[in-house]
Amino acid sequence: MKLLIFSDIHSDARALERLMAIEADYYFCAGDLVNWARGLDVMGEILKKRADRMFVMPGNHESAPQIEEFCGRFGFRNFHEGHVELGGFHVVGMGYSNPTPFDTPGEYSDEELGQRLHAFDGLKPMIAICHAPPWGTMLDRITNLKHAGSRSVREFMQREQPRYFFCGHIHEAAGAQEKLGETSAMNVGKKGYLLDLDKQAELGLI
Repeated sequence: MKLLIFSDIHSDARALERLMAIEADYYFCAGDLVNWARGLDVMGEILKKRADRMFVMPGNHESAPQIEEFCGRFGFRNFHEGHVELGGFHVVGMGYSNPTPFDTPGEYSDEELGQRLHAFDGLKPMIAICHAPPWGTMLDRITNLKHAGSRSVREFMQREQPRYFFCGHIHEAAGAQEKLGETSAMNVGKKGYLLDLDKQAELGLI
């Protein structure tokens, strides 16, 4: 079973078309299909060829109600705070980011993000997909090498130790990988990552 996880398309239709040409059993969008929620329908037309296997969560550029309505119109599954069992794994999803300087539509306080992540406590083995990366890692470094991720996501990972963790949000860290305890973690960016659960391969770019 293969899962294709991607994030931060930001209205790049060519990048999204490339992803939709990849054969997978399930597709997970970890947020920010567009900028400031504008042009979602254009992206929906590209995604709909995989509609019956498409899971979408809001990034910080979309609100939860906008993604709920978008998924309803195109037949996708809203995966914000979602949970599905696939290939012997509990796959969980949490959209939104911790606060940014830009006051985008999809932001939680770090405290609220942490509270919502408690919904997934005890699910093992787990694959966690969040828009926000964990703070203080290779996955959340911005251009000046400062960190901009979520402390609550980091605490969740340390507590629950998912087998795999995927995120986006910080564009400069797209493609970055790190082993955090028992967790193989990656910022997938818009290039995405194809996870083969049958092989359970080590992380690597497709």
